[in-house]
Amino acid sequence: MIPNVLTVAGSDSGGGAGIQADLKTMLALGVHGMSVLTAVTAQNSLGVQGAWELPVEAVRAQYRSVVDDIGVQAVKTGMLASAELVEAVAELLAGTDAPAVVDPVGVSKHGDSLLAASALDSVRTKLLPVATVATPNLDEVAQLTGVRVESEEQLRRAAAAVLAYGPRWVLIKGGHLPGDAVDLLTDGVEEHWLRAPRHDNRHTHGTGCTLASAIASQLAKGRSVPEAVAAAKEYVTGAVAAGFALGGGIGPVDHGWEFRAGS
Repeated sequence: MIPNVLTVAGSDSGGGAGIQADLKTMLALGVHGMSVLTAVTAQNSLGVQGAWELPVEAVRAQYRSVVDDIGVQAVKTGMLASAELVEAVAELLAGTDAPAVVDPVGVSKHGDSLLAASALDSVRTKLLPVATVATPNLDEVAQLTGVRVESEEQLRRAAAAVLAYGPRWVLIKGGHLPGDAVDLLTDGVEEHWLRAPRHDNRHTHGTGCTLASAIASQLAKGRSVPEAVAAAKEYVTGAVAAGFALGGGIGPVDHGWEFRAGS
């Protein structure tokens, strides 16, 4: 059977991030992608021009519809927009017997806010405690914990600050640091440092969504967390290298890079 993976996230009308990136990633990695839409954005390569969140009842109904009938082997969360949505999704995840990858999306690639400031406490106290893996970037670490990372050595401190809120594992994404793209995966006991060469390509829209979805896809296949994250990092590194221009701003990573590489 093909594993089923559910994304709970917002829509990116430009197709580079959000639900669209998640489903493309899942297809590329050989799992069946399903979606719960939390918000609609007017978005392109230049930024986010508008965002409208869906009612909590609509999000809950979508989730129950999919999980109760089809079932899931992993869930990934992205843009949740408001405290009410964060808390509703956290409650749903707590009642689902599947690993959950939480990408605590705070701002877009272009710096546009995708999470209300009033929702941060709900992310800390409700959502992170039900995460199998949390995948914050350095801006999101600072937003959630107040810890600011300026060097590779400080990634451990950031990881400890996020783990204090209760996720089983945290992947601190160090992509904003100079040098190689280095991430730290840890559960507070084990440490896994993941390194990849930095590609000189500005077209990186959707990187975070893609990585979290790739991790969820690998977990759904039965891989351990370290195995899933390592495989996801390899996939995303290739997607970033193949990122392409789209519109007048920052283009997306190429979710189909492996198909094109083999053609």
